[in-house]
Amino acid sequence: MSDQMELKFESNPDPGRWRHRRKEGKSRSVVAFVMVLLLFGILGGGAWYGYDRFSGRFLAADFDGPGTGEVIVEVKKGDTASVIAETLHSSGVVKSARAFVNAANENPDSTDIQVGQYKLRKEMKAADAVDALLDLKNKFVEGAVTIPEGWTKMQVFTELAKASGLKYADFEKAAADISKLGVSATWLKRTDGKKVDKANIEGFLYPATYEIPDNATAEQILKMLVKNFNAEMTKLDFANKAAKLQISPYEALVAASITQVEALLPEDMGPVSRVLYNRAYSGDFPCGCLQLDSTVNYWLRLNGKEGKSSEKLTIDEMHGEDNPYRYNAPGMSIGPISNPGEIALKGAIDAPKSPYFFFVTIDAKGTMAYGKTFDEHNANIQIACKNGIPIC
Repeated sequence: MSDQMELKFESNPDPGRWRHRRKEGKSRSVVAFVMVLLLFGILGGGAWYGYDRFSGRFLAADFDGPGTGEVIVEVKKGDTASVIAETLHSSGVVKSARAFVNAANENPDSTDIQVGQYKLRKEMKAADAVDALLDLKNKFVEGAVTIPEGWTKMQVFTELAKASGLKYADFEKAAADISKLGVSATWLKRTDGKKVDKANIEGFLYPATYEIPDNATAEQILKMLVKNFNAEMTKLDFANKAAKLQISPYEALVAASITQVEALLPEDMGPVSRVLYNRAYSGDFPCGCLQLDSTVNYWLRLNGKEGKSSEKLTIDEMHGEDNPYRYNAPGMSIGPISNPGEIALKGAIDAPKSPYFFFVTIDAKGTMAYGKTFDEHNANIQIACKNGIPIC
């Protein structure tokens, strides 16, 4: 068992938390303490164990959800449960170290956690974090490549070339016809009359960590990413939920790719996608277009240029007729501008209805504010300026 460790799960309360008691009411404290001793004397030693588990369990802060994003954490040889707990807490995986220790104590398999690096999510429920460490599918393999949410195909090709030893051009060539890589006909049509470019793999390179097989070709590697994409789309029931929005799965994918770039917080993924739909499809937004810097910047990057902040974009860059991602291109964008992750994809198909046509980030935390009119949008921009957001 060289790749396993002996875990020691401490469950005693921290003695330090009983310090600094007030002197007032000392007699009442003594009486209460005597009563507690009498109670434990009557109930037996098991009562103290029960109290300890009760206090440890219910006083430990824990996250509710399955978590977001991806983070790599390392379990080292000799790590106790407390050490692992602190590692997870400092990495943002669990809300408190105590919650993880409690969850590990309640899981009889927790002593089988192996030494190594693991791909986990941030803000996980402690019990889910224990399960994830026991699932060897989450164990990070040396030489694997991680594709972050929001990367463009250019960034993905660069990273895959580096990890595989192949050339960037090999991936460009392999992606010349996405239907040959596992992208089904369902994704090659739209409801708005625009054509889907079969040579554009953007959006289908699902963000995750991949182990690159030895001597794999560029085509085999891209098929692996597309296969993962297809599995995630099935899990999300993406096509059927897009149909309920009266748009094609591809249009919802485009919205998710833009939302991934525009929204910083998970709770804004759905509302931002709804703004995109309101602009492109409602008929109530004057130009019926998206008017986003992010699509213009994607076009610049496609042409080997750097993205620019709003005030530095030229009129030609924003409105040039040769740019299919231009500022006032009608309807939903012609194609994805990034490879979105699970939360952005969910946001695109579960976008809550709203009357909003505008959004803007108003603070350093990434909080979004929404507006129905341009005046409301300007008011939100002023809030952002006061908070030091560099958009003024």
